[in-house]
Amino acid sequence: MHMKALLALEDGRTFSCTSFTGPGEAQGEVVFNTSMTGYQEILTDPSYYGQMVTMTYPLIGNYGVCPEDVESDRIHVAAFIVKEYQQFPSNFRSKGTLADYLIKYHVLGIEDLDTRALTRHIRKSGAMRAMISTTDLDPESLVARAKKIPSMEGSDLVEYVTTPKPYLWKDNNPDYMDVKNLEDPSIWRHKGKKHSVVALDFGIKYNIIRCLENAGCEVLVVPAKTDAQTIKHLNPDGIFLSNGPGDPEPCDYAIAAAREIIESGVPTFGICLGHQIMALASGAKTFKMKFGHHGANHPVKDLDSGRVSITSQNHGFAVDEKNLPANLRATHVSLFDGTLQGLARTDKPAFCFQGHPEASPGPHDIGYLFDRFIGLMQAPSAA
Repeated sequence: MHMKALLALEDGRTFSCTSFTGPGEAQGEVVFNTSMTGYQEILTDPSYYGQMVTMTYPLIGNYGVCPEDVESDRIHVAAFIVKEYQQFPSNFRSKGTLADYLIKYHVLGIEDLDTRALTRHIRKSGAMRAMISTTDLDPESLVARAKKIPSMEGSDLVEYVTTPKPYLWKDNNPDYMDVKNLEDPSIWRHKGKKHSVVALDFGIKYNIIRCLENAGCEVLVVPAKTDAQTIKHLNPDGIFLSNGPGDPEPCDYAIAAAREIIESGVPTFGICLGHQIMALASGAKTFKMKFGHHGANHPVKDLDSGRVSITSQNHGFAVDEKNLPANLRATHVSLFDGTLQGLARTDKPAFCFQGHPEASPGPHDIGYLFDRFIGLMQAPSAA
């Protein structure tokens, strides 16, 4: 199953490697993730759609894969790049090998690559487009092909990962419903007993829904292009804007819906792409970062309390702190590079966070934001 392969970056740098999943080709933007564990959650995170992920931890695959650890219904990364793959996992929870898991979803896995050199190159030169192939091993050919890959900047990738149909969360799985029932408020099974929350799915992770559920919410997940009027007909207690892949600026439908929802006064909480969508809906600007934040060890400071949390992050775009409109205030900043990590509306019950308070993988230091969302929905102004 092992085959010679070549990774070629658009700037001409190439890396010899080996495929541990058989023949194939892959393309996308190369990013690196500094998490030591959680590779299955990373693989199934929809925010990685269109990206090839390099793990900086050198040994990957040693604990196998487990169905309970997935964050969506399939693998979303374009390819998986590791220093050394362990084909014989040792873990009582394991139900199979990483290689078989990647093969099942037709995702290329490569090893025998200097991931430290690749990571340092990305840190210096920025995340960039790349090709991996087991058939085209000519560096010039592969570099030329990498240059033709569509840029992440300006790409709306949400349409590729959002749910096609609305669903409620039941028995730790999506419970799909008929679309024609979406505007019927009686869709809620626990209205009055739990907080009813509509989650706009830009690429939502399952653990976000679990965290909302554990906080006392009933969550209805709806497609990304669901309009504000439909959502308001459902009379929810709160709105959640989920994480997702790609550039937030082309998602004009999401920005318009978020603007109308927030202005109507419905308590709103956004994370990751949802954070950027809320910022754009409020008049802020976003930009593409040099190599983004991808990992489970990012320190973030809460500007209101001074508290520092170690957080899980996965984003390649950020909100520009230089030109924030008067109705937005900064609540969190990254202690790595000073970029904005949290915002709150000064005139509406809405706030957002750039990282992942639900983690999976990663620490749960910033999980108190879910309690903050509950507090907004319980406030008299939210009634």
